[in-house]
Amino acid sequence: MNSTQTLELVVRDGIATITLNGPERLNAFTDQMETELIESFDRCDTDDEVKAIILTGAGRAFCAGMDTVDAGNAFVAWRTAETAPAGTQYDVPGYDLPMRRDGGGRVVLRMYECRKPIIAAVNGPAVGVGATMILAADIRLAADNAKFGYVFNRRGVVPESCSSWFLPRLVGMQTAMEWILTGRVFPAAEALEHGLVRSIHHPDELIAAAEGLVREIVDNTAPVSAAVARQLLLRMQAADHPMTAHQVETRALNIRGISDDAREGFASFVDKRTAVFPDLVSRHLPDVFSHLPAPQFDPNLLEDPS
Repeated sequence: MNSTQTLELVVRDGIATITLNGPERLNAFTDQMETELIESFDRCDTDDEVKAIILTGAGRAFCAGMDTVDAGNAFVAWRTAETAPAGTQYDVPGYDLPMRRDGGGRVVLRMYECRKPIIAAVNGPAVGVGATMILAADIRLAADNAKFGYVFNRRGVVPESCSSWFLPRLVGMQTAMEWILTGRVFPAAEALEHGLVRSIHHPDELIAAAEGLVREIVDNTAPVSAAVARQLLLRMQAADHPMTAHQVETRALNIRGISDDAREGFASFVDKRTAVFPDLVSRHLPDVFSHLPAPQFDPNLLEDPS
C-alpha cells in the first residue's frame, strides 16, 4: 500500500484501488491531490501487476469539489498558488494574474490516456470536480446515497475537467444541458436513469460490486488487448468518419492477431481452459494511433485576444 497526503493506492490480485483520502474535508480536490492522482495513474500504467483500477473515496463522500478556504477569492488564490504543479501557470499579456491550467482537466486527460481500465466506485456525494473527474472512468458504479452536481453555473464559474467533451457523449446533449445549466444536485437514481452510472448499490456492497466487475476484466481478458480496445472506443468518438476506425482497427487486428496473446486466447478456447496471457502492457503495447494528430496544450491560446 502506498499512502500519500491525499490518496491511498493499494494493489492486490491485479487490481489497483486508488482512494481519495481526505474524509475530514469530504475529499475536496487540492493541488496536492491533482499531483498525486496523476502520479498514481503513472504508477499503475508502468506496473504490469496492475490489470485494472478502481477509483473511490474514503468516508461519506467521493469528492465535494474544489477545496476552498477563502471562498470569495478562491480562484484568485488558485491562479496564484505557490503549490500549483510546475508548468501549469502562465503569464498572459493583459492580465494581472497568471493563467493556470485546469487541474481537474489535467487529471482527466491522464485518465483518458491510461493503459488500464478504470472503474469509478462513487461512494457518496460527487460535486463539481468530483462529478467531472468520474466522466473519464470507463464504467461508473454508485452507492444508493450518492449525489451528483455540476454546480458550476451556481458558483459563477463554468464546467471544467473536459466535461463539455465527456458529459454529452455519456448522457446525451439534452440531459447534459439540463444538468449543466441548472447546476442542481441530483440523486443516484437519476444518474442511473440517464446512463451516467452503470448500477446502484448499498454503500456496504459498492466496493465488492466494483471488484466483481473488475475481476471479469482481470481474470478473463488480455491486458494489452484491453488497453488497445479502451483507446479505440475513446478516440473513435471524435473521428469524423468510420473509415478512421476501420484503418486503426485493421492495423491493430493484424498486429494483435499474430501475438502470443492471440495464440493463447484461441488455444485456451479450444482446450476449454482459462487463458494465461503472456504479453505485457509495458513491453508489447502496439503503436496503432501514431498516424492520428497528437493534441497538445497551447498556452498561447490563453492570450488576451484584444
